[in-house]
Amino acid sequence: MSPYHLVVLIIGVALIFDYINGFHDAANSIATVVSTRVLTPLVAVVGAAICNFFAAYLLGTGVAATVGSGFVNVHIVTPWVVLAGLTGAILWDLLTWYLALPTSSSHALIGGYAGAAFAKAGLAGVVAGKWGTTVLFIVLSPLIGLVAAYLLMVAVYWGFQKFTPSQMDRHFRRYQLASAALFSCAHGTNDAQKTMGIITAVLVAGGIQKGFHVPSWVIAASAGAIGLGTMSGGWRIVRTMGTRLTRLQPRSGFCAETGAAISILFATYLGLPVSSTHAIAGAIAGVGSIQRTRAVRWQLAGGIVTAWILTIPAAAAVSALTYCAIRLCVHGV
Repeated sequence: MSPYHLVVLIIGVALIFDYINGFHDAANSIATVVSTRVLTPLVAVVGAAICNFFAAYLLGTGVAATVGSGFVNVHIVTPWVVLAGLTGAILWDLLTWYLALPTSSSHALIGGYAGAAFAKAGLAGVVAGKWGTTVLFIVLSPLIGLVAAYLLMVAVYWGFQKFTPSQMDRHFRRYQLASAALFSCAHGTNDAQKTMGIITAVLVAGGIQKGFHVPSWVIAASAGAIGLGTMSGGWRIVRTMGTRLTRLQPRSGFCAETGAAISILFATYLGLPVSSTHAIAGAIAGVGSIQRTRAVRWQLAGGIVTAWILTIPAAAAVSALTYCAIRLCVHGV
């Protein structure tokens, strides 16, 4: 296979990952608005997909640059390293989707990419780069979402104290349309950039372009792939996020979506790949705990957190094994 055809193949695999990212993370975009019955599932996924597509053009490409060069030594990256990294991320995403666990595609990708680079060059394949802040945001992202959503719920109850719960929800059924769109936009602008970074990395590694800058066609392709993936649903995880973690009403759904969007947009501003799953799960826990802590199914939340912790090392291990298998098949060593 010629280097050019290999690059084309890997770009195709990257867009497949982006598509899987879309349907895996569709739950994050639509779970709250579907579980509160503000929108039907079909209308919700179409709206989220449109927001995902157009939001990919917002807030620049700082996250793409971080994913492409902030975790691994770009001087040792080859198209085979990128392919192995993508494979690990895709397999982990599919496994957790099958198990209905809302894990992070962002962390699966950076874990897979780093695992493949480590398999090729050992510790020299990984750089300190953005690891510290990214790992920190594994903790901060759900906490920011939780605190923001909790404070929003306090503000809602204070501002609508003369309203009955049913009157409040009549208002928030309309407001939740805006919060759902905001969260979908935040998801789109951060998540699509991960694939932009990987595709740009393989273009540089394959000698197709010099210097790390994201071409406009890569932005369009990544935005389109994640939008199409979102349209395909991801219903297994929707149930976990929208109904099993805590019971949501339109007012709490509005606060959860807005709180999670604040967390994601803040990380995107900093140029960090962050998990929309972490943000929305923390926000949902925040609005649930304002009533009473037992309103949140903490045992289920613990299982979700365990999957979060495992994501980076698990994807890294799969990608490292994949790279070794590729090296054996291609080079015989």
